[in-house]
Amino acid sequence: MKVAILTGASSGLGVEFFKCLQTETLDEVWVIARRENKLNELKEKFGKISTKVVPMDVTKRENMESLRSLLETEKPDVKFLINNAGFGTIGNLETSDYKTQGEIVELNVRALTEITTIVLPYMSEKSYIVNTCSIASFVPNARMTVYSSTKAYVMSFTRALRYELKKRKINVTAICPGPMDTEFLAVAGIEKGTSKTFDTLPRCNVEKTAKYGLKAAKKGRCVYTPHPFFKLYRLLAKILPTAWLMGAAKT
Repeated sequence: MKVAILTGASSGLGVEFFKCLQTETLDEVWVIARRENKLNELKEKFGKISTKVVPMDVTKRENMESLRSLLETEKPDVKFLINNAGFGTIGNLETSDYKTQGEIVELNVRALTEITTIVLPYMSEKSYIVNTCSIASFVPNARMTVYSSTKAYVMSFTRALRYELKKRKINVTAICPGPMDTEFLAVAGIEKGTSKTFDTLPRCNVEKTAKYGLKAAKKGRCVYTPHPFFKLYRLLAKILPTAWLMGAAKT
């Protein structure tokens, strides 16, 4: 049974990934998120392919065991693993809630790592791992210190794992969008007037980010960055001093 596994499926980019997967040659799509009602709505509205709703908080260790058991029982051939779950907040670390900052690490780093490790034995040749990363992985962002650090991890994880899996012909891709008009901004506390940088940056189209991000993965690319402005930013991050760019791009 050929399946795709999608985390963070209940809103925003996750919804667009789900819609894109409907055109793939798959027997089933497994959608994972905390909000079961949102997953059921997604299934009813856009699910052309058989959809398995897996409501869980992926930061809970017991749920990792449940996912591992489900894979052992079903023994699927996982053609796509899309690690899309993640969040961040804006603000200076010294005035931030320490539990929230720890939760960012739990979701963006630990859960992504554990899910990938659990799923990998069920992936075969010509399969794809897609990690939702960010332009924040290119240069550290003050006032989003923890978030940008977790995305730097995701980028390194993607590059190293891609190298490991070349012999198995499994490609790993990091999709690195800039700001998108999704729930992420509200959860992060980024409203109009909160950050001059966010107010002025162009928005990435959510639908196109998912569509062309998956195309990039299938073409074997390691990193996909939507929008010309952010492609330029990625290039500048390779050639200009980090400290200078941090000052120019401060949030």
